[in-house]
Order: sequence, then structure tokens, then C-alpha cells
Amino acid sequence: MQGNQRKLALSIAADKSQVRVSLQGDWRLEDGLLSKEQLRQQLNPKSTWRSVTVDGQQLGRWDSSLMAALRELKALTDELNIALELNELPQGVTRLLNLADSYPRRQVTTEESPQLPFFERIGIRTRRAFRRFDFTLDFLGHLTMAIWRLLKGQARYRAEDVRLFMLDAGPGSFKIVALISLLVGVILAFVGAVQLRQFGAEIYVASLVGLGMGREMGAMMTAIIMAGRTGAAYAAQIGSMQVNEEIDALKTMGLSDVEFLVLPRVTAMLIMLPLLTVFSIAMGILGGALVSSLMLDISWQLYIKQMSDTVALYHYAIGLVKSILFAVVIVMAGCIHGLNCGRSATAVGKATTLAVVHSIVAIIVVDSLVTVLLTVLGL
Repeated sequence: MQGNQRKLALSIAADKSQVRVSLQGDWRLEDGLLSKEQLRQQLNPKSTWRSVTVDGQQLGRWDSSLMAALRELKALTDELNIALELNELPQGVTRLLNLADSYPRRQVTTEESPQLPFFERIGIRTRRAFRRFDFTLDFLGHLTMAIWRLLKGQARYRAEDVRLFMLDAGPGSFKIVALISLLVGVILAFVGAVQLRQFGAEIYVASLVGLGMGREMGAMMTAIIMAGRTGAAYAAQIGSMQVNEEIDALKTMGLSDVEFLVLPRVTAMLIMLPLLTVFSIAMGILGGALVSSLMLDISWQLYIKQMSDTVALYHYAIGLVKSILFAVVIVMAGCIHGLNCGRSATAVGKATTLAVVHSIVAIIVVDSLVTVLLTVLGL
């Protein structure tokens, strides 16, 4: 490069309004890129300039650095209201410049977009809410038909998918469910012991833990864990398929996306969440037993006897019924947001986040409604 270094040679007409810029030497990336400010310093444009002609007769080897320099020169002349002409440039340079000019530069604006009127914003949000509601109803209809075809043995899905989803939702969640449930049982026992000890009724800690875990906390904590773990995975998996147009391919082959993708996940969750709830209840009871035996001097035999005498089996049945409802909520939230996902990586992340948030909120709402209903019924 030393013997054929790039440079800009200027020749100015007599009236000082016409300027010719001669491109000389090799223009390679190894020499770096010229910025607009560097071009300004080298050319030192005058107010009398009216046009600049670029001549490439003495141009050597070139690459994209020449293209970048010419684009910066074009920006500089546009800024100074100077006409720019290109002469005797290689055909490849001219073609690439025309291609670059055919795509308009993005206009960067610092002005804030005007806020829409209040009622218009309400209308837009209402329309979006109705659109989501319509999509949810459509999903429920397709899911109901898919379950009906499953009961008749006509559903088209892969049984292997059900097994894989069961393995992921079940054994894959044992550790986190065991840890959280054990700690929840310990917390319930601690909280109950602090109050009951004042009345000499520490034995009722067993009743508190059994009732709390069996009726409420076992199913709810397991469902929240599954919403954050499995529900998010469902939304991400189906959303990624939406981005890659795999769902469109399924429809092209005559397969129902709900039947082929959602039904195996629903089946796996309906089987595994109640089983995990039973496991969670057992771990919570174990946590309460540890606190009772180590801090309250209540033997394991007395703890189990007190729990079995005061907590009826229907309380545990209520927890299992809730777990089934929670399973439906988790799968619906994950699959609906996955199927309704946009076709970008950002949309997949947004769908995953919304699936987790909506499923957790729905779990708490469903639990509250069921609790109020059972209280009214005297159960």
C-alpha cells in the first residue's frame, strides 16, 4: 500500500464554483474508513462551491471502503447544498451506489409521537380485548372438538409426544416441587406454632399444616411452579414454531394445530399436575413434621394421628380438583399465547412472559372463586 496509497486530489475551476475530486491509489479496508468529518478536513469545502465532480480514472484497487467514502461524501455535499457528479467510476461502484440510493435512509426523529385522543385509545384497547376474546373462544372450540375426537379414538397426534411431555412436566419438576413444598410446610408450621404456643395448643400445628397443604397450598404452589416452568416452555415452543412457519406447514398437510400440538400437552398436564400435587402435599406435611418433632417435641406418630383425626379426606380431594383446574389454566395460557405469537424473536419472548403472568393470575383467581364457592356450600 505504501507505493499506491489512496488520496483525494482537488482541482478547482477559475470561477471557484466547479471542483473536481480525483480518486487516486488503492482504496482498501486495511487503510480504515473515512468519516464525513475527515472528508471535510481533506476537502475543506468553500462557500463558493456549487458542484463537485468525482473522477475515478486514476483509481486503483477498491473494496467497500470506497463505497463508504462515497456515501459519506454524498452526505457532506447534501449537507452543504452542493451538487455531486460521479464520472469514470468502475461499473461495480456505480451499480452499488445506485442500489444504495434506491433504499431511503431512515429518518431519525427526536420528536415524541403525538398521543392519541382518550376515547380513541379506549377504542383501540377495546378492539384488542375483543380480538383476544374471540381468539380464546375459537381456541376453546377447537380444543373441545379435539378432546371429543380423542375420546372417540379419532384424534390425530403422536402418543410419543404425550410421554415426552409427561416426563418433562413430571420427573423434571420433582426437585423444585419437593424443595418449595417442604419449605412451605416448614413456614406453615412455624407460623402456627408461634400463635398456638400461647394457648398451649401446639398439637394443632399438625391440623394447620394438613389443612393448609391439602386444601390450598399444595395445589397452588405446584401450579405456580408449573406455570413458570412448563407453561412458559409451551408458549416458547409453539411460538418458535409459529416464527419458523411450522404451524402453517401442519395446516397445509391437513393437520389441526390444536389437535397435534395442544392436545398432547393438555393430556400430559392433566395427568402429571394432580400427581405432583399429591407429592407436594406429602412434602409439605413432612416439613411440618420436622418442625413439630424438632421444636415442639411432638412425635411423628402423634403428629400423623392428630392430622388424620382432624383433617378429613375430602379436603385433599378438593386440592386435587383444584389441581385439575389449574392444569387446564396453565396449558390454555401457554398454548394460546404461543399460537397467537408474532413472527419474531421479540414476539416469542413477549408471548412467554404473558403466558406466565396470565397463568399465575388465572390460578389465583380460580382458586379464590373455588374457595368462595366451597365456603358457600359449606365444604
